[in-house]
Amino acid sequence: MMMIRLAILLTSATINASTVPAAASQCTLPTAITAIRTHWAAVRSQLSRATDHEAACRAYAASFYESVTTRQAAAGCTGDADISAIDADINAFNDLLATRCGS
Repeated sequence: MMMIRLAILLTSATINASTVPAAASQCTLPTAITAIRTHWAAVRSQLSRATDHEAACRAYAASFYESVTTRQAAAGCTGDADISAIDADINAFNDLLATRCGS
């Protein structure tokens, strides 16, 4: 389980390193953060009842990636409360990936 989390962390760090120049030029508005966080909550809720395990895992991974890139874009432009909220979403997707999609 710890190895899976480490692999996910390293993968997200690699992805972030490659997207920093693009993300640094963008700012995510607080209203957009609220909207995307509502979407992520719906994804987590809907997929908790999913019967297609592979599709759910792909959706969790895509949402995890999206949440990490959103955090990167918001990091220089929003307050700590927004970043903390996004961090909570990142952790939630990371936990779901580890518990429901790990080998």
